[in-house]
Amino acid sequence: MLLDSKIPEGPLAEKWEKHKFNVKLVNPANKRKYDVIVVGTGLAGASAAASLAELGYNVKAFTYHDSPRRAHSIAAQGGINAAKNYQNDGDSVFRLFYDTVKGGDYRAREANVYRLAQVSVNIIDQCVAQGVPFAREYGGLLANRSFGGAQVSRTFYARGQTGQQLLLGAYSALSRQVAYGKVKLFTRSEMLDLVVVDGQARGIVTRHLITGEIETHAAHAVVLATGGYGNVFYLSTNAKYCNVTAPWRAHKKGALFANPCFTQIHPTCIPVSGDYQSKLTLMSESLRNDGRVWVPATVEIAERLRKGEIKATDIKEEDRDYFLERKYPAFGNLVPRDVASRNAKQMCDEGRGVGSSGLAVYLDFADVIQRTGAAAVSQKYGNLFAMYEKITDENPYELPMRIYPAVHYTMGGLWVDYNLQTTIPGLYATGECNFSDHGANRLGASALMQGLADGYFVIPYTIGDYLANTAPKPVDANHPAFAEAKAFVQARTERLLSINGTRTPTEFHKALGHIMWEYCGMARSAEGLTFAKAEIQKLKKDFWTDVKITGTGEEMNQSLESAGRVADFLELGELMVDDALNRNESCGGHFREEYQTPEGEALRDDENYAYVAAWEYQGENQPEKLNKEELTFENVKLTQRSYK
Repeated sequence: MLLDSKIPEGPLAEKWEKHKFNVKLVNPANKRKYDVIVVGTGLAGASAAASLAELGYNVKAFTYHDSPRRAHSIAAQGGINAAKNYQNDGDSVFRLFYDTVKGGDYRAREANVYRLAQVSVNIIDQCVAQGVPFAREYGGLLANRSFGGAQVSRTFYARGQTGQQLLLGAYSALSRQVAYGKVKLFTRSEMLDLVVVDGQARGIVTRHLITGEIETHAAHAVVLATGGYGNVFYLSTNAKYCNVTAPWRAHKKGALFANPCFTQIHPTCIPVSGDYQSKLTLMSESLRNDGRVWVPATVEIAERLRKGEIKATDIKEEDRDYFLERKYPAFGNLVPRDVASRNAKQMCDEGRGVGSSGLAVYLDFADVIQRTGAAAVSQKYGNLFAMYEKITDENPYELPMRIYPAVHYTMGGLWVDYNLQTTIPGLYATGECNFSDHGANRLGASALMQGLADGYFVIPYTIGDYLANTAPKPVDANHPAFAEAKAFVQARTERLLSINGTRTPTEFHKALGHIMWEYCGMARSAEGLTFAKAEIQKLKKDFWTDVKITGTGEEMNQSLESAGRVADFLELGELMVDDALNRNESCGGHFREEYQTPEGEALRDDENYAYVAAWEYQGENQPEKLNKEELTFENVKLTQRSYK
């Protein structure tokens, strides 16, 4: 398949402005004749639905929650990036662009990333106008703090609940359009298939999670804003409901899936405490502004800690290894997430990990508390400290936090062009659902930036270019493609219910997560990935013969919901392993043990792998076909990443 990224011609800084002028427009009277489906109501989905409705389109918004306010975007804690340069510390649109491309280890499109940096400055103004209560300096100006991978302060925040406050802003805009009748909101509805008519996306199939009713919905275009697939690892910082079903069903209808092996491991999460856990809790990266990461300098001291013979506060300063500050003096504790995560793992692999399991390092706030006082620290991080204490029963004002890396975000997703359109005309993907902006590693505070940029400032322009070429007449909901898609969903549901095996969907999910974490997690190898592929294939075969689902399809049935999502995760997991096996290099979050520098850093192979891997579905149990979008860099120089 020929991948046309549709990147505009001209200088980098002028591409987006010229493109906005050149895209076709739909006049206001005609906008009322077009229907658009938006699946997902997090930051990317709510902002897109509200913006498209404000323009005049008729929008149908779908969420499997009882309210858009429950979308996983609320879990984002630390902040949102924007190149405002309020601190007068040398920031600019180009510096944000450069930091993002470098942070992604040069595996993202220049044009998309520069556009993201450009529109970032508008997002803050939009959100302030909506009443988002960003933190402010004493004089009233918006405050900023630093995040990993940058040497400037460009992160706007609302204490430790930035995602929640931003979502409330987008939700208010969405609610306004619901009240006007321009958005019809469908809650407790899960998308289970895409309807494609004559090669174009024309609707979706949903299952109502309370009644079990399977329905079809028609529209002139479909926007997927369903988040990432981190829960393929079972334990992650994602909410339990987060899944890959909507984009995966679109993938099986012809949408290419790009860079699936690019998953982000976040370095500051509360460590696993037992087999009973269903998810992990993130401690915001913003804590690394003031918290210092360290482990005992020797294995002997670490062993005494793990046995409970001494406490962290008993360890003298000279017996502590502030390893990030030691190895990366220029960035210190604010190195990017992939670098911090790998180094934490290395410390634990050396036997210097802390906690009873030995799989943790310390994040210590003693210095900042002594310097500024506990009250000042509480003002910035109080809710995060309270959350940590509630979960661990340890007071972080008195003892250092224990943290360890965990799956957090996925840079891979549906392949999209510059217009955010997938390889299926009329199907768009926004936010974490697409692959476009973060390369092999996302910088902290850029997820919220991308979700709102796509929803507020990109998709309203680019979707019009497609709709302008679409006749403004109602989509024929009686087309055979709708009935066929509905029949497929019903048949799949009945098949799942008929297996009547002995193992729950959760058992299969846990088994898959263990394989993925051990062999396709922070470190990968050809041997481990080959083993993982065989294990996933066996697990998938067992799933379709031995999964146990109670209840029926005509009722609320969370076992059935879970089984459908796990089935998709099993297929995705195999593709992730294939993608990781194919990429014989290390870059960002993809760390192949065979490819590293003498210092243990990721070793890229730009000559052979400077491309987007876009996988094409070939049929049930058939190997997927690899398509490549070659990446060209005209404005940044490809160099070995260094944060020293």
